[in-house]
Amino acid sequence: MFAYIVRRTISGLVLLVVMTLVTMMLFFSGPLHPERHACGKICSPAQIAVTKKAFGYDKPVLVQWGQFMQGIVKGRNFPEDKKLEKDHPELVVHCTAPCLGYSKYFTQNVTTLIKTSFPISLSLAIVAFILWITGGVLFGVIAALRKGTIIDRGIVGISLIFYAFPTFFIGLFLYKFVSIKWQLVPTPEYIPFSQNPWSWLTGLILPALTLALFFMAGYVRMTRAFVLESMSEDYIRTAKAKGLPARRILTKHTMRAAFTPLVTMAGLDLAGLLGGAIITETVFNFNGLGGLAVAAATNNDLPILVGLVIVLASFVILANIIVDVLYAVIDPRVRVG
Repeated sequence: MFAYIVRRTISGLVLLVVMTLVTMMLFFSGPLHPERHACGKICSPAQIAVTKKAFGYDKPVLVQWGQFMQGIVKGRNFPEDKKLEKDHPELVVHCTAPCLGYSKYFTQNVTTLIKTSFPISLSLAIVAFILWITGGVLFGVIAALRKGTIIDRGIVGISLIFYAFPTFFIGLFLYKFVSIKWQLVPTPEYIPFSQNPWSWLTGLILPALTLALFFMAGYVRMTRAFVLESMSEDYIRTAKAKGLPARRILTKHTMRAAFTPLVTMAGLDLAGLLGGAIITETVFNFNGLGGLAVAAATNNDLPILVGLVIVLASFVILANIIVDVLYAVIDPRVRVG
């Protein structure tokens, strides 16, 4: 088991390094001209040239990538111009490791901006994840066990309705009616967990519910399908023939087989949310990673976009490693592969 985890971790790290190189090539070797955006909207050609040299955009992409990787391990200074560092040390900004770049628009290190926004996206993702996993699996199992009844059709029908509505519609509806008009919950806002756990939860409930209703609809259908498929297997019929209790068959045999594909879905969906739920955060005015991504895209802030892509990719790779380990726990045959 330990050797399997080590192999998956090494392959994940290699994939992450390759991904950083591909990201740098896409953003900094194309026609995006990062020096223009770093200089500002009104810049002369001379100012653009100085900015390009100061931030190292005049160097080959592989050199820029090497400096970027060095910054992640050791940190780096901005601007990169050695002469400017010597003549005007007051203009130099030091970015400690792990350094993901420097935003000229926000005049802050990208790592600092992500650290500030990450707790909001993390809190939203965790609460939404708990809601949709609990509801999706529970209602999916109930629908499977009541196959063909009005309960089954009702659960599947309601889930299809929520799945059909876009998240911005659900979010705006909950915000306008549940919070503002009916005042059933406080106005959504992020309050740090360490400051007030109850206010943290109540401030997150509506945006988390917006995401949970959308994801829950898909998990209800998938759980129902996986449970029905597992219940039709020969070993389930054998267990029934042996006279095992229905609850034991469901929990020990049926659900164990159904959990395998659900683990994949849950891991990747959670990893995606950790990168920021852009639409939901925008609707509820949450300044998480999704809001940071919108601001960076609006202002063509390439260093922030690169940092967010790498952070999101790291979450996805980590989620895949965790999913593979869980696979090995659920089904030991996976360790052989």
